[in-house]
Amino acid sequence: MALPPIGTSRPFTVGHRDVLVLALPMMAAYLSTPLVGLVATGVIGQLGEEALVGGVALAAVIFDVIFVSFNFLRGATAGFTAQSLGAGDRLAEQRTLLSGLIIALAAGVLILLLHVPIGRLAIAALGAQGEVAEAAATYFGWRVWSAPFALINFVIFGWVIGLGRSLAAMLLQTLLNGLNLVLSFWWVLELRWGVAGLGLASLAAEGATTLAGLGLIALRTDRRLWQLPDLPALRRLFAVNADMMIRSFSLLIGISFFTRQSGTLGIDVLAANTILLRFYFFGVAFLDGVATAAEQLAGRAVGARWRPAFDTVIRLTTLWSFVFAALVSIGFYLLAPWVIALTAPTAEVARLAHLFLPYAVALPLVGVVAFQMDGVYIGATWSREMRNLMLISLAAYFLACAILQPVFGNHGLWISLAFFQCARSIAFRFMLPRLALRTLGPS
Repeated sequence: MALPPIGTSRPFTVGHRDVLVLALPMMAAYLSTPLVGLVATGVIGQLGEEALVGGVALAAVIFDVIFVSFNFLRGATAGFTAQSLGAGDRLAEQRTLLSGLIIALAAGVLILLLHVPIGRLAIAALGAQGEVAEAAATYFGWRVWSAPFALINFVIFGWVIGLGRSLAAMLLQTLLNGLNLVLSFWWVLELRWGVAGLGLASLAAEGATTLAGLGLIALRTDRRLWQLPDLPALRRLFAVNADMMIRSFSLLIGISFFTRQSGTLGIDVLAANTILLRFYFFGVAFLDGVATAAEQLAGRAVGARWRPAFDTVIRLTTLWSFVFAALVSIGFYLLAPWVIALTAPTAEVARLAHLFLPYAVALPLVGVVAFQMDGVYIGATWSREMRNLMLISLAAYFLACAILQPVFGNHGLWISLAFFQCARSIAFRFMLPRLALRTLGPS
């Protein structure tokens, strides 16, 4: 989308209610996602076969990599849609949506065409053998057919979020996760379909959500404005998507590296750190609600070319980010004894989890600005800067770990992870005024 020149603006105001109306429903929606993985593991665990649990866990890693690789579809669609809304350009909004749907469908079909070699290579790379490999292949073989639906859903969620329709986004996310949970219980435990039932549940849930989303598109768009995107628009969309994909990979590499380094410190440390990382993932899911509000409102302000609204978005989302981060940290501290007692397999793992708990409690406060800035940069589609700053932060994280872990062990590893989040926060916030001046002009 080509923005109008600076000075051509569409003024609007932003208040606390605008932030919370977007953030709160998305918090509820995002929190249900990690619960699905937790319940899926529990459902398979009820079958009493460790190989099935291990196989599903390994296959889930494959889908994490695949879907994280394409999560840029949601971010780019949300950013460009919010800018189109701010500019009052319905044609650009629907072109963005159609472009995203075309890319998602093409990528999904490509995954299906290549799913056999992808599955075999990935399972072999993860070192699965015997019954574990068989379970992983079964789960992958069924769930992979959900890929086109999952990628289309990324675009639909991005479009809905970009328009600021947080209730619709929450309902779609609830449909996706709720149906997945219900079908998992029914098909795995009641019908005894085992791992195949779990994969089919994901397929059915993604497919149903796609149908609901397409129905929403049919109701909320103007058929007279449907046009294929021109070449410059597609080129811009591909460039932004590529940058956001690198950013998503960098985050995945950062967390995967933490898990790998945990394993070098012993099986008990790995188990304890894995438990504490669950806290981190729930915290990210919760704080992503405010990031989504920043994404939509900042994108709208950029599209409207209205600097006062943009500055207000930064101020209000900073305030609410710290409020919710503090609540998350307090919640972690209060719930930790119960969660650790429930999930730690041995007394030594529980002891280590309690020892390193302060780092998990501090992470939301340390990284909250990074989460907020992710939303702002996505909404403004400052993808190149996001990519570069993320790579710099990742390099700083690796360097910190190389220095601190040999000296301080697991303490050094956790300090390095906190440093990664802190580096992201500082780098993104430091660059913000310059980018805002370039895009929107002076305050």
